[in-house]
Amino acid sequence: MSKSLNLIKEHASNPKLWLIVGIGLAGGIVAVSETRRRRRRRNTPKPDFGAFIERFELLPFPQPPPPAAKQMLGSLNFAISDIFDVKGYVTGFGNPEWKKTHKQAEKTALVVTALLFNGATCVGKTVMDEFSFGFSGENKYYGTPTNPKMPSCIPGGSSSGSAVAVAAGLVDFAIGTDTTGCVRIPASLCGIFGFRPSHGAVSTIGVLPNAQSLDTIGWFARDPSVLHHVGHVLLQLNSVDTKRSRCIIFADDLFQFSKDATQKSIYVIGKAIENMSGYQAPKHMNLCEYIVSKVPSLRLHEQSANQQNGTSILKTLSSVMLSLQRYEFKANYEEWVKSVNRRLRRCVPKHVSEAIYTTHDNIKALYKVRTEMRGALQSLLKDGGILVVPSVADSPLKLNAMKGFCSDFHDRTFALSSIASMSGCCQVTIPLGYHDDRCISVSFISAHGGDKFLLDTVLDMYTTLQEQASSGFDSLPLPSINGNMEPSEVSKEKGNAAFKEKQWDKAITHYTDAIELNGTNATYYCNRAAALLKLGCFQLAEEDCSKAILHDKKNVKAYLRRGTARVSLLRYKEALEDFKHALVLEPQNKDATRAEQRVRKLMS
Repeated sequence: MSKSLNLIKEHASNPKLWLIVGIGLAGGIVAVSETRRRRRRRNTPKPDFGAFIERFELLPFPQPPPPAAKQMLGSLNFAISDIFDVKGYVTGFGNPEWKKTHKQAEKTALVVTALLFNGATCVGKTVMDEFSFGFSGENKYYGTPTNPKMPSCIPGGSSSGSAVAVAAGLVDFAIGTDTTGCVRIPASLCGIFGFRPSHGAVSTIGVLPNAQSLDTIGWFARDPSVLHHVGHVLLQLNSVDTKRSRCIIFADDLFQFSKDATQKSIYVIGKAIENMSGYQAPKHMNLCEYIVSKVPSLRLHEQSANQQNGTSILKTLSSVMLSLQRYEFKANYEEWVKSVNRRLRRCVPKHVSEAIYTTHDNIKALYKVRTEMRGALQSLLKDGGILVVPSVADSPLKLNAMKGFCSDFHDRTFALSSIASMSGCCQVTIPLGYHDDRCISVSFISAHGGDKFLLDTVLDMYTTLQEQASSGFDSLPLPSINGNMEPSEVSKEKGNAAFKEKQWDKAITHYTDAIELNGTNATYYCNRAAALLKLGCFQLAEEDCSKAILHDKKNVKAYLRRGTARVSLLRYKEALEDFKHALVLEPQNKDATRAEQRVRKLMS
């Protein structure tokens, strides 16, 4: 009998002992109950997906009697980010301290009034990144809205609540601001349409500024016709349709740095316009080389001094964009932030404080880049040109992702969004479907002032785009920069087809051919490892996964498959490390979680 049981037996008649035991048991029960309560709370869906800060109803203006035309937005409802003034409400800017220190708005923002005048009903204000200064959509005060299409991932920001409200079907459309991608990014991550108009095309009166030389009013919709109607109202467009030939221009260098499914967008768009009238044969270009040649002032910036080619020029462009944003934000809010920080520490995010306390030299050089970018894109897109670029370069970040991955996603995402922000062009994010449980989208960019032309193009093309993408991205071929299939990708696709038919030997042969043609592609090694696992070749599968990880340290599938191989080789400790690393990359990955739990049981 254990010492503990002997002790209880000896003092069984002592009431103090049972009091202590009771307290201990009660404490354990409370702890377990609290743990379960927190788990239930974490798994309980947020009301309205956490999209709204404040619910209210602003009814549309009365409809004029016949024979006046019917209101364009009649029977539609919409939401607005917490950056738009509404008479009688405090505009919160996504931060409670800002809301406490400001009065109710005396007038309603002009864009909101225009929407009400045209028959739409406003149903509330939505969550946003604090001070419209972020890209993730996370807000520590009001919570992070739940991405309806990918609940384990960020919704994107800063207009996160507006995007989520539309994606979840809570409203027909929503408006937000787009400074550095704040509408385009969440539209892409939530699988809906997002439109950034030409700079200055929509009035910003009654909207809190972030950085005036970059700020625009953007909008979200699930349906291209709703996107089109809202555009007609906010841009004050006439309904006259001017026939213009359209020329699709693919930025091949940008698609090469994106995931396979995003690259396949080139194929989808190319097939869609094959039999459509009014479209020229598509063109292909290296956009970064074009920018280098047309925006010479970019070479004067330090970050481009040691970077000669590739998408690094876009990273320099985005650096200039973010410097401009910080400079103008500081001019707008320096006095308020410093006064509040003296009273209440940490009331504003770190990056906002950094913007306020950063000194800026040679501001004229930043504005010169912006001017040259406007001229470069106007020259490229004149006469009906539409530039096609990826909306985002990477898979969406998981919630609470590690800082290192956030930084990489931040840099690559802003590199893409800087093209329209710095040129003042209009851009639309178009949802195409799903691949590997993530939303796939592509972006069209038109010249400054070409807003109606771009909206008409989306309305004209979208049904055909859907038809081309409906078969699923797995079955689509992957084009190279000249529009044809890369030989290595042909072999990989053949391997994928054989794998689906459970022809493992045949799949290995095709994957091997792909590796011989391109020995630096991590996916080829990872796919061959999957087939090797099916055949029980665990040592060879482990070697392939290690090669895949050598070429792509973020390849989650490679870690999972190598871990599986190592379990079969009875090397549990190494397998556990692989599964743990996969969870670091994707904290919500259920396969990795289950695999880790299995290995721990085997080890115990």
